[in-house]
Amino acid sequence: MKISLATDHTGFEQLKDLKEYLESLGHECTDFGPAALDINDDYPDFIFKAAEAVAKGECERGVILGGSGQGEAMAANRLKGVRCAVFYGPAVVGRIIDVNGRVSSSPYEIVKLSREHNNSNMLSLAARFVAMTDMKQVVKLWLDTPFTEQPRHLRRIDKLDRLAG
Repeated sequence: MKISLATDHTGFEQLKDLKEYLESLGHECTDFGPAALDINDDYPDFIFKAAEAVAKGECERGVILGGSGQGEAMAANRLKGVRCAVFYGPAVVGRIIDVNGRVSSSPYEIVKLSREHNNSNMLSLAARFVAMTDMKQVVKLWLDTPFTEQPRHLRRIDKLDRLAG
């Protein structure tokens, strides 16, 4: 799978490790930067490039990093056709309920649902709050989880693009 990558200074070191991991799984990664660490950089400069590659179909998916991952996801989601989910750490609630109302043992259930129901094509990770071991697990789960293609989910995703204008 072709994957676009980008970050700001906060995720600079983690992105190197994540890229190496993804390539070890056989994925082709395009790194949109930054090329060097600069604590004064601005995430939109890199995130928009990675999101454009996904929106144009040059990359099938995108993984982006930032301090909380929130601003990065907001930037990516401004592009029509991009559906960027945020992951800022494993669930730590008393119990996690899956989509069928069953108790789930996965602290990454939210990421799985972002693929199954929303067909997310980008994933924004919180570099300040997610350990590399969790990043690797959640990215692999996200890449391996298929979209269900249920009519209600297709209808909702279609509305995202139509109503965005």
